[in-house]
Amino acid sequence: MSQRQIVQAFEHYQKSRMQFVQTVADLANRPQNIEMLQNAGVMSLLRPLMLDVVPSIQQTAALALGRLADHSDDLAEAVVREDILPQLVHSLASHNRFYKKAAVFVLRAVAKHSPELSQAVVGCGGVDALVLCLEEFDPGVKEAAAWALGYIARHNASLSQAVVDAGAVPLLVLCLLEPEMALKRIAASTLSDISKHSPELAQTVVDTGAIAHLAQMILNPDAKLKRQVFAALSQISKHSFSLAEMVVEAEVFPAAVACLKDPDEYVRKNVATLMREVVKHTPELSQVMVNCGGMVAVIDYLGESSGNLRLPGIMMLGYVAAHSENLAMAVILSKGVPQLALCLSEESEQHMKAAAVWSVGQIGHHTPEHAKAVATAHLLPKLLELYMDANSSEDLQSKSKKALKSILQKCTHLPSLEPLLYDAPSNILKHVVCQFSKVLPHDSKARRLFVTSGGLKKVQEIDAEPGSPLQEYINAINSCFPEEIVRYYSPGYSEVLLERLENYQPA
Repeated sequence: MSQRQIVQAFEHYQKSRMQFVQTVADLANRPQNIEMLQNAGVMSLLRPLMLDVVPSIQQTAALALGRLADHSDDLAEAVVREDILPQLVHSLASHNRFYKKAAVFVLRAVAKHSPELSQAVVGCGGVDALVLCLEEFDPGVKEAAAWALGYIARHNASLSQAVVDAGAVPLLVLCLLEPEMALKRIAASTLSDISKHSPELAQTVVDTGAIAHLAQMILNPDAKLKRQVFAALSQISKHSFSLAEMVVEAEVFPAAVACLKDPDEYVRKNVATLMREVVKHTPELSQVMVNCGGMVAVIDYLGESSGNLRLPGIMMLGYVAAHSENLAMAVILSKGVPQLALCLSEESEQHMKAAAVWSVGQIGHHTPEHAKAVATAHLLPKLLELYMDANSSEDLQSKSKKALKSILQKCTHLPSLEPLLYDAPSNILKHVVCQFSKVLPHDSKARRLFVTSGGLKKVQEIDAEPGSPLQEYINAINSCFPEEIVRYYSPGYSEVLLERLENYQPA
């Protein structure tokens, strides 16, 4: 009888432990329960259950801890304080795949919150243990480990370097070749997180042959995989000309350009981002993109998108145009300017407007022909309006001012300049008047139009400081016209005539 009682007592204790961890794991799934669990001291109760003799109790305790740590950085810090990480890392080597997945989930949940918490995972040997999990046979364990390594690597370069030093990169590249879609996606995402911090880290990824494997997946039908593939290629390309050139040499284009029509909006955005990161380095890489139809495709993409999805496309046009007159002309001939004008009028976010303004400036500042393309799209008054608008952010105001001045210094299309005579403040006005003073002496038709449109009258009304550049430009304009015409349009001249009329005695 007594033996049976003893066995029953132990069975009852085991059942209770199991019931407890299962209940906590279920409760931890709902955010509203987290604070009460924390106040009840759940961490210190779960800790011994991580070392339980029953594997399923250990595993469920790890799952409960992971869910708690995932919820907030406070709870993740509690996991670190309770000294749970070292025992988790230690037990990873000897347990079954179900436990490993749960334990790796805890490491990921802790690491995701901050560089400091990630450093705690690194400090207790977590990265080496995770890299060993990448060599497991079970794809679920590999996937969980790759995910946790990605969360560690994304914070900063030194954490990313720790992941590289542990030997993760070659194993992640091998994960790209596995048949499981989820594993491919997370491996590509983690390679992207490693590559993003520095040219050296990106080079480490490239040296393992990652580009060729990523390039092969561009036409994969899985949208989530393509998102990660294009993100990884972008992070590699952004650092230097040589890295971007390696991506181009892997024959990623024009196949990638076709993905600007993909049904998935994030695939489209990541392709546009990749194109932006490639073209920004050199005129040659920009020319490659123009030659494979990338320019026209991006302009179409801008027409079919809205909001933040447009940002990389807008910037790509600016980078291409910045390199040379010919490339800026390619943007103009592909109807890029009206599309940017549309983005400027449709988007309400300040940073979106600032990007469009910057790109317009890159297109218009090369020659009078480039400036005319921008001016005839009615963009000069728009730039002035954004510069003058008190609601514009500091960045938007400064970009608008810079773009406006650089375009004005090249613009000789007087009908587009004339409206600015009426609205521009003196620091912009001097550039407008300067352009008139350059063009009018050599163009009789423009001089006639300048008088009949009211431009000459407006110039006489400008209050310029004697001896200032603005006054000199006004004098240069006035010298293009007979003295009596200038007098006729000067303020107060009608009063002078009336006075003469009053004093005039008929013969």
